[in-house]
Amino acid sequence: QVQLMEGGGGSVEIGGSLSVSCAATGDTGGRKCMGWVRQAPGKERETVAIVYVGGWITSVADSVKGRFAISQDSAENTLYHNMNSLKPETAGLYYCVSGADYCHLPGTYQFDYWGQGIQVTVSS
Repeated sequence: QVQLMEGGGGSVEIGGSLSVSCAATGDTGGRKCMGWVRQAPGKERETVAIVYVGGWITSVADSVKGRFAISQDSAENTLYHNMNSLKPETAGLYYCVSGADYCHLPGTYQFDYWGQGIQVTVSS
């Protein structure tokens, strides 16, 4: 079992920045991928950023490229997501996710462990 605990999030004005983090505990050995999945109101869940465990490959969705960055502290089993120039359409519930195999955007089926989610609100 893997436990994922998100932290950070909150509310920010359009154009602002926000960071979220995720602490992974439990049986994390052998895991190959972590990422962030966004659930926007009225829309399907979408993987917006992934990192291969160890941080050697990262990828973010085209819609957030240049504004969002994902990183990992392998020693502390912590995942970070820095979001800049936030727009209303990037608001939603952000889930920290973990997969046993190497993953890719944008599918969400590949993750077998999910955090509880953390809310990101973007207001004008």
